[in-house]
Amino acid sequence: MIQFLQDLWSLIKSKQTALLLFTGVAGYASVAEPLRGGWVPLLGALFLSISGATVLNMVYDRDIDAQMARTRHRPLAAGRLSPGPALALGTLLTAGGLFWAFLTDLLFGLVVLAGWLLDVVVYTVWLKRRTPWSVLWGGISGGMPVLAGRALALGRIDLVGALLALAVLLWIPTHIMTFSIKYAKDYARAGVPVFPNVYGQDMTQKVISGSTVLAALTMVAVTWLLSLPWGTLGVSFCLGAVLVGLSANALIRPSVAVNFRLFKFASVYMVAVMALITVS
Repeated sequence: MIQFLQDLWSLIKSKQTALLLFTGVAGYASVAEPLRGGWVPLLGALFLSISGATVLNMVYDRDIDAQMARTRHRPLAAGRLSPGPALALGTLLTAGGLFWAFLTDLLFGLVVLAGWLLDVVVYTVWLKRRTPWSVLWGGISGGMPVLAGRALALGRIDLVGALLALAVLLWIPTHIMTFSIKYAKDYARAGVPVFPNVYGQDMTQKVISGSTVLAALTMVAVTWLLSLPWGTLGVSFCLGAVLVGLSANALIRPSVAVNFRLFKFASVYMVAVMALITVS
């Protein structure tokens, strides 16, 4: 029973879910005096909807996961869980999250729904097995939690919210393409088109470095538009400068190890700047 519960919990990819949830918190906290919503519905609706989408993605991709060394030990791919209970869990989580989001606020609910549709329907079901450009739509869905948090607090979608979502979108290739370079053969065996296998590693490296630099510049613009304290702006700028330097290094001396250093620092950078926005 304990193993069964552990396997069910692993389906939500807790680290990924926590990161996306944190961006939603940052989006909400970026409004000095929130007009509506509240922390409980924000956290509850986002956690349930993000988790539901992740579980449903795992159900749909179980055949791909079984063919890849990195993912073949996941409970559905390994056969420790049958699709039925996982599908039921994903459906219940999704329904609960979307219901809570719409009950809280119409605009909040629409943004959360858009994120779910982009992730599950557009990215996973429609495009992931057809084109490497699916990463674009996966990135847009990844930007929806921070946009939803800002929209809930503000009551509308504004430039800062759009830029926050854009920053997450620009961060996504650093994550996905770093793994796609390392596991290019696995993706080819599974029949999933990824940038390294379609456009080559050199072009993929340029996309990783370029999008990471743009993500840093976008976050600097966000902190400036929010009129954060000079100390916070300085820290954001310094972290961004380090990220730009690592991106340049990855472009000059491309390797799996260098890319993973860039990926890890890009994740730390995104969390750190979102935290600065949250506490400022």
